[in-house]
Amino acid sequence: MFVLTRGRNKESPPFKPGQQQQSPGASPRGGRGRPPHSPGRQVPGGARAMRKGGGGRRGARGDPQRPCREGPAAEGLRDVLGLGPLRLLRGCRDRLGVFVDDRKASIVKADSKIWLTFLLAAFAGVLHWWHITTLFENDRHFSHLSTLEREMAFRTEMGLYYSYFKIIIEAPSFWNGVWAIMNDRLTEYPLVINTLQRFNLYPEVVLASWYRIYTAVMDFLGVPTKMCWTVNRGKGLSPVESCEGLGDPASFYVAMIFLLNGLMMSLFFIYGTYLSGSRLGGLVTVACFFFNHGECTRVMWTPPLRESFSYPFLVLQMLLVTYILRIPNINTGSLIALCVSNIFFMLPWQFAQFVLLTQIASLFAVCIMGYIDSCKLQKILAAHMVALLVCFILMFGNSMLLTSYYAASLVIIWGILELSPKVLKSSRREVYVWVIEGCAWLFGTITLKSLTSLVFGIADDAHIGNILKSKFIGYKDFDTLMYTCAAEFDFMEKETPVRYAKTLLLPVVLVVLGVIIKRAIKHVTWSLSQAGQCEREERFNQGELVYHALQLLAYSVLAVLIMRLKLFLTPHLCVMASLVCSKQLFGWLFCKIQPKTLVFAILALMAIEGSANLQTQWNIMGEFSNLPQEELLEWIKVNTRQDAVFAGAMPTMASVKLSTLRPIVNHPHYEDAGLRARTKVVYSMYSRKPAKDVKRELIKLGANYYILEESLCVSRKKPGCSMPEIWDVEDPANSGRVPLCTLMSKDSRPYFFTVFENSNYRVLKIPKE
Repeated sequence: MFVLTRGRNKESPPFKPGQQQQSPGASPRGGRGRPPHSPGRQVPGGARAMRKGGGGRRGARGDPQRPCREGPAAEGLRDVLGLGPLRLLRGCRDRLGVFVDDRKASIVKADSKIWLTFLLAAFAGVLHWWHITTLFENDRHFSHLSTLEREMAFRTEMGLYYSYFKIIIEAPSFWNGVWAIMNDRLTEYPLVINTLQRFNLYPEVVLASWYRIYTAVMDFLGVPTKMCWTVNRGKGLSPVESCEGLGDPASFYVAMIFLLNGLMMSLFFIYGTYLSGSRLGGLVTVACFFFNHGECTRVMWTPPLRESFSYPFLVLQMLLVTYILRIPNINTGSLIALCVSNIFFMLPWQFAQFVLLTQIASLFAVCIMGYIDSCKLQKILAAHMVALLVCFILMFGNSMLLTSYYAASLVIIWGILELSPKVLKSSRREVYVWVIEGCAWLFGTITLKSLTSLVFGIADDAHIGNILKSKFIGYKDFDTLMYTCAAEFDFMEKETPVRYAKTLLLPVVLVVLGVIIKRAIKHVTWSLSQAGQCEREERFNQGELVYHALQLLAYSVLAVLIMRLKLFLTPHLCVMASLVCSKQLFGWLFCKIQPKTLVFAILALMAIEGSANLQTQWNIMGEFSNLPQEELLEWIKVNTRQDAVFAGAMPTMASVKLSTLRPIVNHPHYEDAGLRARTKVVYSMYSRKPAKDVKRELIKLGANYYILEESLCVSRKKPGCSMPEIWDVEDPANSGRVPLCTLMSKDSRPYFFTVFENSNYRVLKIPKE
């Protein structure tokens, strides 16, 4: 049977014994039909993409018991006490019945509110899971791709991360797979590296274990986990096999990521509800996230990126911080939960430490201004320190963690909290004390980080400082330009605030922020005055709101400097928007207008532009296709030895390692200083250096083949960002000469030999000298 798809036909395989036969005309996707062909986006192969066919909880706490009043009930009890044991028991039963009846109504009411909150949160989570799953399928038509096409769809570092998941599930046993990635010779040939230490791969380890358990259990029970089809791609292309179901590794991997990010939306609803004190706040948070979905996340386009695994735990962590700031006394369970959420946030993502740096800086500012006491902040810092130490151990001594600004800041703030009362004898509420403590934190953090990096000889994060220097003073070098020439590392687009304003997200948050700042200034003024010290409890003293305002400012600075980091700013804007429902901030307004009326009016106005944004996402229809790269990978599998070593552009190297399992000398994980040096050597093919010098350096790396991409030689994203122009900054001595990549595209001899060529790629064999 053939199933009409977007330019493809699926042919059902021969039915196995005992397999239920589908009725004629049934969709291979279990009966879910597809609409007829509709025009889509243009795909690399030149064909227009067409839409395919067939695709024990603790109860609420009661009120404190009040003293009993004398009355008929008390007199009755005294009578009962004198009438023997049987009547005494009956009297106690009656009294217990009265006690339960008095409190039953309030307990049931509290339980119903909690259940309703969790029910709405679950609905938001399911809705987000459906949304991102649909967008991903519509964009890639992932369910109808072959295994090779699915692997190619994981471009650049996504393919690198997924390759380790593939190694573990294909190994003879789980522990053999873990040992293989801890003793890896394929990624940075000829070096043997522990990729668990270098690449934050615990998500792949966990998912690989789940996949092996799932398939083993299903095989034991005799339950099929996937259905495979023959896909006729047309246009003279050979048919391929496409499998659907959680038994397919790529489908399982992506499905787990989408489930986690569906859960994230449930957390956002709970977060908004708790922060604002109203379920309307949770509704506003979720609605703002959907209306600004393209600015909030990119999980639907790039599932394997580290942020897809890490960010949901940041939402949980910030919810816990909010809870800890709000309660008067911290319990041990809250600190343990905070520590665990920190671990789950830091382990999958190397950038997490910079986000946590902004958090503890904001908390320190809140403490300086007197909204929380130093004892509470020290307990929070202790949870951070324990989490950092655990991550350091689990990452096999990754030195970047201990030499980070985050680690230095933890130590400096702890020292300030201990020493400040002893050194600065005056009250902490004096302005000059705030200035001294703030400067001590800033200069102390920078100094301690520099010293630890110098002692341990760590330069892996030196590029971060260079990127910041390039933002302020125009600093340029090869590594910095490799980052800043990418759009995601450029300054925030001017259109981004406009898009925030069109959905009313920015105006609403500015109003909320203005009210918080006004009350905070009033609080600070009173706290600095002698008369206001005795009225502390009556003033605005909500540290969690001030913390969220400061965290918003920190995220705003990061997003303006590096566009990619708006993925922290936009969701936090959505959380802050929930405070429009806060009675603490807008109680005076709610006396004049019903909160529901105000909230639904705001949501209705937001929905005008928000619904258009959603419709734009739903209208994206396409199908992944990269025939030139497919030809390249198939040629490598057939025509090269298993131990042949490849060098080339970072995104292509990730695909070569994933799909052919050939050794590579460089890859897209650019955060390591040694890897940056290797990549610089590999990219010298796009410089103006002599071919002889480039060949000599490639032989030192052990490369046998070089994959040349002419597009990198001529493409120019913006002025000064073509590869030859980048090399002109690094190698001015050769400026003005013809780029080597141009010469190699015409004639690679005598230093290299062309052994494969198509429209995008040219494979150069590197002969030994």
